[in-house]
Amino acid sequence: MSRPHAAALVEDAVHDQVERVLRGRGWGNRVITHVGYGSSSFVRVYARVLLGRRGREGTEGPEARQDATGALSPAKYQRGWRAFLTSPATGVPVKVTAGDREVYGRSDRGGHVDIVARDHGLAPGWQQVLVEVQGTEPVAADVFIVADGVTHGIVSDIDDTVITTMLPRPMIAAFNTFVRRGKARHAVSGMAPMYRRILSAHPGAPIVYVSTGAWNTSATLNRFLVENGFPLGPLMLTDWGPTNTGWFRSGQAHKRTSLDRLARDFPDIRWLLVGDDGQHDPQIYADFAEARPERVDAICIRHLSPTEQVLSNPMKIDAPLRSWAARSVPTFSAPDGHAMLRALDRVGRLGPAVAADEQPSRPPRNDADRVTD
Repeated sequence: MSRPHAAALVEDAVHDQVERVLRGRGWGNRVITHVGYGSSSFVRVYARVLLGRRGREGTEGPEARQDATGALSPAKYQRGWRAFLTSPATGVPVKVTAGDREVYGRSDRGGHVDIVARDHGLAPGWQQVLVEVQGTEPVAADVFIVADGVTHGIVSDIDDTVITTMLPRPMIAAFNTFVRRGKARHAVSGMAPMYRRILSAHPGAPIVYVSTGAWNTSATLNRFLVENGFPLGPLMLTDWGPTNTGWFRSGQAHKRTSLDRLARDFPDIRWLLVGDDGQHDPQIYADFAEARPERVDAICIRHLSPTEQVLSNPMKIDAPLRSWAARSVPTFSAPDGHAMLRALDRVGRLGPAVAADEQPSRPPRNDADRVTD
């Protein structure tokens, strides 16, 4: 095994010192759970273990919902930088209880938990598992279990695909992430109705959001998705900062790895890949479709306006989209979700819609799910 990058060694040393000081001042473990996914044979559980003040350490599981639609309760939107003022708890033993199974692991160097439990016995649809670490009560985590026989799913980018963030220009990206409040961001027109329409045509189909955004923003992103009418699904985010191989994590590598993982986890599902032409989505999706054409149903690329292109990336990279248009993997491009949906409908790629109450897109209400400090 190669020696970790110097930046990772420095960061780990800093984290060790900070953790030692905070624990010496009485801080304890605090668990934050994320939305996971699975099938009849496995479930993948995401969480993060942080340090919190004595009396405030505890849990942050699925938030309280107002009604059966899964709408989240009102929240105070804070500046984005507050989500990054955290101290990870590394190497903490973790127990995950998923249905009939108990699985054990440890938090990684960033406090993150990514554990797979097999032969869990959970029924298809929205379920909950429990995550427990020393010094805290078990914390509920929502997971979406894909039923056997499901053959369709959606993989969606987030930035400039569902949210108009205009990344990756550094100053704009920093302002959107650290300064603006979560509620100040805007949804891309028509994308939420498009996703709901596609999922209603394929009951039980999963939607997975793959982004280069940091896990620190997951709570804000989930709330944004639900409050703007998007179906809730697992977020596959990343950990900003130094890694074992360099100063910064590769966003392209993260997306490619996530797509490959989904293809292995769900070998019978054909994915609708949705992204934008502001960064590398067309190239990444085209490469994935070339390597695994049987795993791709279609590619949908939102083309940014000239202003968005300048703010996001002066050099358009839509060549892969054009090259795939004449091949076996259908490709579609439009400025928003309304036009994209019409394009999909014209070529008959959508079946008859199913009533909303027959296609749950969010976890069921559970009044016991609360955020506790």
